[in-house]
Amino acid sequence: MEHVDRAELAAFLRRRRARVQPADVGLPAGGRRRTPGLRRQEVAQLAGMSVEYYIRLEQGRGPRPSRQMIGAIGRALRLSDDERAHLHHLVGESPLPPPGPVRDVRPGILHLLDRLDDTPAMVCSAIREVLAWNAMAAALLGDFSALPPADRNLVWRFFTDPVARALHDPEGAAAFACGAVADLRSATARYPADGGLRALVDRLLAHSAEFRELWERQDVEVRRSTRKRIIHPVVGPLDLDCEALHDPHRDQWTIFYTAAPGTPSHSALRLLKVVGGQDLAVRG
Repeated sequence: MEHVDRAELAAFLRRRRARVQPADVGLPAGGRRRTPGLRRQEVAQLAGMSVEYYIRLEQGRGPRPSRQMIGAIGRALRLSDDERAHLHHLVGESPLPPPGPVRDVRPGILHLLDRLDDTPAMVCSAIREVLAWNAMAAALLGDFSALPPADRNLVWRFFTDPVARALHDPEGAAAFACGAVADLRSATARYPADGGLRALVDRLLAHSAEFRELWERQDVEVRRSTRKRIIHPVVGPLDLDCEALHDPHRDQWTIFYTAAPGTPSHSALRLLKVVGGQDLAVRG
């Protein structure tokens, strides 16, 4: 990308500069200011650039800033993540990828999981780490709290734990294996610097010949909503709609397992609500 929208860049910088007060960046207020916000020379000082260079940017006639300069300006103007990405786009640069998957779950989502007492639901990171789950998800798939945090990953458990794999029928297991590996491959491109992701892939390559074979295919796919058959050891098989809702800001997925009312699977879910708390051995 090489196009620079100089007019939009200039307007954006002026507006953002007016929003930042000297005290916000540790500068004295000084004397009277004709306009709100920082002075141009203060932004230049904070960004480590010449005043003349910054003035030209705000006038819509400056050269194309480097990626390093964009980052310095973003820090000087206290830009949010979305504003930094916008600044990169204005100068024809792709934003740098985030360092790794976000692993903290928004409080509102946690409250939602707690309120769903008849629907299995959980939150997964971009690399299928199980970050949060409700009691029904534990009854359906197993209590992830009994596992070390490093093992609370759907891909890891599927390829290394026969009990977890047994939750799938043969057709579903084949589909999950291909989709999960392709989804993980996609995540590695989004988060090339994440050590946890690299460690997960290395562990899977070392432990599973099936994973190695699928990994070598270089298939890429992003998680989608689907239908899934779960072979539960207590209530039997359940045919479930697996709805995956994406939070783009955190790159997390909230997954709900539901069954149509009046179906045997719906009745099995109701039974699972009753008996699930009596048997929370980890199953997947």
